[in-house]
Amino acid sequence: MFEIHPATPADAGEIHTLQRAAFVDEAQAYGDPFILPLTETLERVERLLADPGSLVLKAVEGHRIIGAVRAQVTGTTGVVGRLAVAPDRRRRGVAAALLERMEEDLRGLRPDLAALTLFTGAQSAQNQLLYRRAGYAVTHRERVADHLVMVHMRKELAAVTSG
Repeated sequence: MFEIHPATPADAGEIHTLQRAAFVDEAQAYGDPFILPLTETLERVERLLADPGSLVLKAVEGHRIIGAVRAQVTGTTGVVGRLAVAPDRRRRGVAAALLERMEEDLRGLRPDLAALTLFTGAQSAQNQLLYRRAGYAVTHRERVADHLVMVHMRKELAAVTSG
């Protein structure tokens, strides 16, 4: 079984390695070894983990990080990204649990949060299904290269009321 915790700067190396392993099959599907999750540097991940404006969660099984997700808030919108699960731990609820916990944590930090957004590749049917099941809907598609179309998705959040 796995647990979900906030990531710390000490997790940067393992999260960087996880991200690279998790996105190899996506790069192969698109025929592009230069997708951002594979070219992002360790230094950038370290900076992100040290940034108080970012929230990074990790799924841990024993002493191993098997999943991670990150988000930043712009205005009243949370921007979720780099959801990654170790290839040998997929289809076990890790990604769904990370998404759910990210929403909970963001709402706890920012009760005024109105929506969450994310994007994925148009050919990534499994990712799109996961996000739809989590309540996200397609807002638009964006061609970012001849071979790559991104699907942008959004989840509207009900206002949190106290009392």
